[in-house]
Amino acid sequence: MTEMTRSVAKRNPRAPKITINADDLAHIEALAEGAMQRNPALADRLLEEIGRARIVAPGKMPANVVSIGSIVTYRDETTGVERTVTLTYPEDADIAQQRVSVVTPIGVALLGLPEGAVFHWDTRTDQRRMLKVLRVQAPVGRGDG
Repeated sequence: MTEMTRSVAKRNPRAPKITINADDLAHIEALAEGAMQRNPALADRLLEEIGRARIVAPGKMPANVVSIGSIVTYRDETTGVERTVTLTYPEDADIAQQRVSVVTPIGVALLGLPEGAVFHWDTRTDQRRMLKVLRVQAPVGRGDG
């Protein structure tokens, strides 16, 4: 196990700090466990993100950090293309509506990132891209009660 932990640390030594809402944690962990059969590499990545995340109470979740329901604008630093998406659970995902599941490569990459964070993302076709989070809009109805 320590050998695996070391290789994970070597692979991503400068990963941005992430924060996850405690209310979302159990659901996200269950999704990661469920994805183990279908996409073990993605499930591992999601569990890795959870493992290094700072878990906070809903009332302490910063508004400028990506969580489930956040509207996120990011830029692909390779192409200069900006996209705005909403991070969702798989059952609410709809790419035509720019609603991206947390159990996709970009969803895992965005989860917990603050505005201004720059991160590497591996596309489904194994292209490495560098993305920058430009704006985060807090989920509607979250954090105000």
